[in-house]
Amino acid sequence: MSEKITIYDIAERLNITAATVSRALNNNPKIKESTRKLVMETAASMNYKQNRLALALQSGRSNNVGVIVPRIDSNFFASVIRGIEEELHPHGFHVIICQTHENPKRENENLHTLLDAQVDGILMSVTDVTNENDGAFMNIVNNNVPLIFFDRKKDINGVSSVTIDDFKGGYETTKHLINQGCKCIAHFSGDQSLEIFKNRFLGYKQALLDSGIQFDEKYVIQSKSSVDAGKAALDVLMQYDTPPDAIFSSSDFAALGAIQELRARDITIPADFCVAGFSNEPFTKFMELSITSVDQSPLEMGKMAARVFLEQMEKTDKIMIEKKVVLKPELHIRKSSARTTH
Repeated sequence: MSEKITIYDIAERLNITAATVSRALNNNPKIKESTRKLVMETAASMNYKQNRLALALQSGRSNNVGVIVPRIDSNFFASVIRGIEEELHPHGFHVIICQTHENPKRENENLHTLLDAQVDGILMSVTDVTNENDGAFMNIVNNNVPLIFFDRKKDINGVSSVTIDDFKGGYETTKHLINQGCKCIAHFSGDQSLEIFKNRFLGYKQALLDSGIQFDEKYVIQSKSSVDAGKAALDVLMQYDTPPDAIFSSSDFAALGAIQELRARDITIPADFCVAGFSNEPFTKFMELSITSVDQSPLEMGKMAARVFLEQMEKTDKIMIEKKVVLKPELHIRKSSARTTH
């Protein structure tokens, strides 16, 4: 195995100081272009490899950015990560991806691990909705590491976020179902301790009230984002004396479960029952019975979160900027709720 080439070897070959070699390799403006070129050519011929960790310590940057998501086996989060990476890579940043698996303890571990790895910033979607990890978040902020939330966020001074208008998404979807002639609309809600699910519920509720439809909390069922959860929730609703004639689900997967259960009961969609979801997962538009859903613009969300980070990195002072970017949701109306006649 050949010995590792150092700047001292290059200096000896060129009969110059190691300090001059170091400055030339790091494009110091005080070094003549002819000297820099000679050093670079000699380093290449000697197969010299710069120590990335040493460079990071010297520059104060690692050029690594941490991204924390609840899970990566989701089209939404995968698309956000893609947007982040596409925006950051041209600027020389590399992405380190962590998953929490919806576990606050894993989230806490991820935060500490990324901070110990001296990442230049952390972009994340929150799992912990309690105050359990507030200490870890403040540790990030106090170390002047840019922290940007996307989709799921916490309100922390000096911390930026990129979200969509979940209230508007819930409102417009429910109004669409009302306009299709639906009189009794149920809602599959996620955990409302998470702001995104609370706002989708509030949008649903306000649309009912604005349309003169009485709100009844028994038609709101908390459901996980899964097909089985959607089936179970639909089964509960259909046992009511007055079952609903439509569902607005905060999850496309739960909406799919409801559709499967409705078909098993020979209920015609959308003539007798309308269904709409949220997230615009790829399967929603490719099914024979395509599913109405709200697009969250995950690619744009990722790109925007990355731009907020880059803006922070361009600041010469240590004062953190705080931006609250809210993207507009887009309702895609499809066969599961589009009635030809009301």
